Amino acid sequence: MNTSRDRAVVVSALKHAAPYIRMFKHKVFVLKAGGKIFADNRLTLALMEQIGLLYQVGIRVVLVHGGGPQSTQLASALGLKTNFIDGRRVTDEDALDVSIMVLNGQINTRILAVCRELDIPAVGISGVDAGLIRAHRRPPVKLAGGDSIDYGYVGDIESVDASVLRKQLDNGLMPVVSPLSCDSSGTLLNINADTVAAAIAVELNAEKLILATSAPGILEDRDDPQSLISYLDRSGLKKLRDAGKLTDGMLPKADAIDTAIANGVNRVHIISYKLPDSLLLEVFTNEGTGTLVVKDIAALTPAEQSTQG
Repeated sequence: MNTSRDRAVVVSALKHAAPYIRMFKHKVFVLKAGGKIFADNRLTLALMEQIGLLYQVGIRVVLVHGGGPQSTQLASALGLKTNFIDGRRVTDEDALDVSIMVLNGQINTRILAVCRELDIPAVGISGVDAGLIRAHRRPPVKLAGGDSIDYGYVGDIESVDASVLRKQLDNGLMPVVSPLSCDSSGTLLNINADTVAAAIAVELNAEKLILATSAPGILEDRDDPQSLISYLDRSGLKKLRDAGKLTDGMLPKADAIDTAIANGVNRVHIISYKLPDSLLLEVFTNEGTGTLVVKDIAALTPAEQSTQG
């Protein structure tokens, strides 16, 4: 492109983004990013650059990260077996030690280092810090066949102290949250990062909860990337689950989405971190890139329905 056309593109982009910047300035977005992103330096930098732009235009971002692939890799290197039930990790004592090393030690610190490079004033925190997340150990769960499964040192959230995060946000900081917590006796617990992100979004009255995944969004057919569902509501999400179309890692995400929307989060977005600039496109355009989930499709604006269909 020539120089004048370059300028025209820049000016057009700024004019297009301006209404969204006005709409979302000072609002809270909770973004959850899976561990797969942070296993790749290029993807990590690309995501954090987009988050940095959100921060620079005045959006208050809380980043919650996972660490599943790294935990599985380290467990394998240590000769430990990893078990999953319905997409959720079973955490014995050895697996808990691995999660602590990976989540608080490896991933959180590396994200903060990238934030330093990008001049994002980020602070690392886990659910243990300042009582951010209060949890208890999940009791054994009955399975359909009558058997029960003990998830080990996996936590169920009792409460989230949103004031811990608000203090950081009010001071211009971006919290980077590791999904570890502990019970009242100090026993450390691992919690699904999607679940943590949803609970935080609810307590902060977040404008949006955004889940960055390896999938393009929610698919009508999990084996067909072209079957992306642009938007749906809680009832549509339930229908997909009841039909067995949500499996493995999408099951805890569906639970988190439903919890967030049922408790006042108006917009939940599922986007792919593999698509360049997917976060910016989802926030600053009506078209978006992934799946938008709302309480009721009737709540979508005409523009959203016409462009996301």
